[in-house]
Amino acid sequence: MTLDSYVSLGRSGLRVSPFCLGAMNFGEDGGAGCDAAESERILRAYLERGGNFVDTANFYTNGHSEKIIGDFLAGRPALRDRIVLATKFFGNLHVGDPNGGGAGRKAVIAQLDASLRRLGTDHVDLYWLHNHDRHTPVEETLRALDDLVTAGKIRYVGFSDTPAWFTAQAHTMALLRGWTPVTALQMEYSLLERTIEGELIPLAQATGMAMLPWSPLKSGFLSGRYTRGGGIPEGTRRSAVLGEPSEEQYRVIDVLGAVAEEAGASPAAVALAWVQGRPGVTSTLVGPRSVAHLEANLAGLDVRLTEQQRAALDEVSAPALNFPADLNRQVGAMLQFAGATVDGERTAVYPPLAHSSVRY
Repeated sequence: MTLDSYVSLGRSGLRVSPFCLGAMNFGEDGGAGCDAAESERILRAYLERGGNFVDTANFYTNGHSEKIIGDFLAGRPALRDRIVLATKFFGNLHVGDPNGGGAGRKAVIAQLDASLRRLGTDHVDLYWLHNHDRHTPVEETLRALDDLVTAGKIRYVGFSDTPAWFTAQAHTMALLRGWTPVTALQMEYSLLERTIEGELIPLAQATGMAMLPWSPLKSGFLSGRYTRGGGIPEGTRRSAVLGEPSEEQYRVIDVLGAVAEEAGASPAAVALAWVQGRPGVTSTLVGPRSVAHLEANLAGLDVRLTEQQRAALDEVSAPALNFPADLNRQVGAMLQFAGATVDGERTAVYPPLAHSSVRY
C-alpha cells in the first residue's frame, strides 16, 4: 500500500490517503513540537510520497500549526486544491472569553474565520467539532455548520472525541432536517486503547461514517522505544506527563515486539498496520515531529500481518467494553439463532434449550 492508494471518506465523494498527516506537532508553542522549517520538510516529504490529507486544529500550538500550513501553501498556490485540508473548532484561544470556544453559532463562525486567516485559504475541506459541547443545543451547532457548507467555507463535517449517543443524535437530526450530516469520526484508537469498539466503531459502520484513529502509537508507548525494564527513554518529551507503561500495557508491548521481529518490521510500523487493518478504519493519523519519524511511520504501509500475527495482537490487547457490548456479542447470536448456521458461522445453542426434550 502507498499514500496514493486513496480511500473514500465514508459515504462521501472525498478521497483521502490511508495515512493522514496530523499537524499537532507543527510549531514550538507549548514546547512539544518542531520548528517551522522541520514542519515544512515533513509536509513536503508527505506530499512527495503521494499523500493528500492534512489535519490540524485551531488550538494546536496556539494557532501556530495552522499558520505554518498556511505559509507553506502560500508559496505553492496550485497545491491548495490538490490536498484535503482539515481543521477543528472548539478550543478557546482567548482567556476569559466565554464565547471564544465551544460549539455555539458565534464561536463556530469566529473560530472558522480565524482558522481561514491562519491557513491562508477561503475554505477547509473537512471541519471537525473537536469535543462534545454539553452547554450548547446540538441543533444550533448543526445549523451553523450547514450554513457554512452553504456559504462554501467548509465542505464536510466531522466529529472528534464525541460520545456515541451524542454523535448518533446529531447525525440523525441532520439527516431528518436536511442539514449536512456527519461524514467522519476522529477517535483515539490503538492496541492500547480499543474501547471505541463497543459503541463508536459500530456506529461508524452502521451509518457509513469514516473512522480516523488518532494516537495509534499511544503517545509513543507502541513506538518500540519502551521495553520492559528499560524505563522511560531519554528525550521522550511527554514522559513527564505519561510516565511509564503499566504492567498490562507492557504485556501488549511484549507481544508487539515479538510480532515485529517475526514480521521483520519495527514495532511502530506493525502497530500502525494493525490499526489501519481494523474493521471500520478509513485513514489513520500520524503526527511526526521530524522527517525521520514520518518515514518510520510510513513504513507501516508496507507491513502485511499474517492471520496468526493479527490474532496474537488481537488477543493480548482485547479490551473490556462497557455493558452491554460483551453481552450482545457473546450471547446475542446464541439466543437469536439457536445453533443454526448463519452467514457461514455456526452458532451455539442456549444450554437449557440443548437439554430440553420439549419441541413445539
